[in-house]
Amino acid sequence: MNHYETVARALTYIRAQAKGQPDLDEIATHVCMSPFHFQRVFTAWAGVSPKKFLQYLTLHHAKAALAQSATLAEAADSSGLSGTSRLHDLFLQIEGITPGHFKRQGEALQISYSLGSCQFGDYIIASTAKGICHLHFYKSEQDALADLQAQWPKAALHLRQEALHQQVHQFFQHQLKPQQKLPLHLQGTPFQLKVWEALLRIPEGQLTSYSTLAREVGNPAASRAVGTAIGSNPIAFLIPCHRVIKSVGGIGEYRWGSERKMAMIGWEAAQHREEIPEIIASQQLPLFEEST
Repeated sequence: MNHYETVARALTYIRAQAKGQPDLDEIATHVCMSPFHFQRVFTAWAGVSPKKFLQYLTLHHAKAALAQSATLAEAADSSGLSGTSRLHDLFLQIEGITPGHFKRQGEALQISYSLGSCQFGDYIIASTAKGICHLHFYKSEQDALADLQAQWPKAALHLRQEALHQQVHQFFQHQLKPQQKLPLHLQGTPFQLKVWEALLRIPEGQLTSYSTLAREVGNPAASRAVGTAIGSNPIAFLIPCHRVIKSVGGIGEYRWGSERKMAMIGWEAAQHREEIPEIIASQQLPLFEEST
């Protein structure tokens, strides 16, 4: 039996026994491996440890239960956890928020949003009293608003341009004064927040790779997880996920389109009179008209 089949059996077993919270020894015994060897094989193939995979399944089940109006105690019990304290710890470890915060889903939160346009296309921007919480490029205004509401399901949305929104427009035009800071209101897992913070340290006009970023956040083997965190970035351009490309060649994926990503890289290189990276020099960049 090859390792792929072993991991497939383990995944099936973990899913089936998730409520019983099987430990490493139990899962390894099921696939006839030593715990040490199984841990290495599973992590190499699945990208996470067996324990972490089980935590993700448990969290997914708990979130579904909470979304269906279960109490914290009911969600913990149905997920195979011994009590609400373990549910609390699981949410904090993976989501970076408490289960109560997740259950509220932005309830009582006031969010102002407005629509804008820049050299890279149309965008929707939203902010709370703490800072900017959402910036997405869009093709459909209706879909853009639906995405914002999905990110903050129970928040009250108000079509209202705030001073922060105007400052973002100035940021796109390189008109924001150095002393002006753009506060962000981020909601993500500890790992996501760590990756987004690392993105903010990439200088404008420069690029890095997924593997390099993984090393910078202290987990060299987590290139795939880094890519997932980058793809979950809720604030386009301000958190510059467009500055990350593949180390083996190729522009890499981008949440708002690879053509837009190429345009951003080329535009930033031009602002700093940098040579346009070879990776995009031979490709035709789309034309985005600057807003007036």
